[in-house]
Amino acid sequence: MTMLDDRTTAETMWPTAYPQGYAVVDVETTGLARDDRIVSAAVYRLDAQGNVEDHWYTLVNPQRDPGPVWIHGLTSDMLQDAPLFKDVAEEFAGRLADRVLVAHNAIFDWQMIAREYARAAETAPVRQRLCTIALSKELNLPLPNHKLESLAAHFGVVQQRAHHALDDARVLAEAFRPSLHAAARDGVRLPLLECRPLTEWSDSPVTPRVGYQASYQGSWRPSRKRPPCPHPNPGRFQDGKPLKQGMRIAFSGDTSVDRELLEDRAVEAGLHIATSVSRLTSLLVTNDPDSATSKTVKAKSFGTPVVDEAAFTQLLRDVAAAEE
Repeated sequence: MTMLDDRTTAETMWPTAYPQGYAVVDVETTGLARDDRIVSAAVYRLDAQGNVEDHWYTLVNPQRDPGPVWIHGLTSDMLQDAPLFKDVAEEFAGRLADRVLVAHNAIFDWQMIAREYARAAETAPVRQRLCTIALSKELNLPLPNHKLESLAAHFGVVQQRAHHALDDARVLAEAFRPSLHAAARDGVRLPLLECRPLTEWSDSPVTPRVGYQASYQGSWRPSRKRPPCPHPNPGRFQDGKPLKQGMRIAFSGDTSVDRELLEDRAVEAGLHIATSVSRLTSLLVTNDPDSATSKTVKAKSFGTPVVDEAAFTQLLRDVAAAEE
């Protein structure tokens, strides 16, 4: 079948309830906390069938240290002459307007974008988002994990610069198109979620982070040795209730966001990172609960609650204070 035939077939089979346009987005950030900032952003605009219309990329001066340079490769010197977010907010909004925001672990990208607009006293023109992790689950794709590189490999898309916003957005756009076509062909309902503007964010002065060097030029990793959690373990996580400081959190398997960033964010919130699962573990975070890893097997035997990465990222927004 030719590409023209493929496009014609897609247009004739396309569900009328599907969105008419998508904005595939990737942002690189200084970290995962409320006060973290965007350092680069990219958008690939796609039509209703997932065909690329255009793309856009910008660096952003976060007005603070760039965080994990060893991940995104952007140093303070590289960002010092970049525009502030408020200077690119209008152009960014024009690329998002009237489209579904598509991202890998979309809750993270949406929250970072929404907070940047809130700081600029504006609102991002996004009403719905689609997470490609959720879509791959709906399609039952045989992926070994939920990393972007695995989704790309499944569809034969070659990554050139992992954790570079423009290349990550390109890779995701190329992998999203066949995913979209598969969903339309099989009558799969897209996992669309509502995007509500955020009105809260932390804009307090940023305190230096242990292990981070604002002007470091090389590929450097902070030390993984952390002080003990100062809060007592309040017990297991309960569905429908917030995480509490002192809870013991274990991770199993691959994550779309770098594992060390997730752990750092959890520690900053007052949680304890557990290296194994026991009866004292409050929560296991895994994107593959059916895998037979030692942690998932133990979690099942102990009845330890399990959530995926996207749910955990959401829970990190509102961690309850410890009951000392």
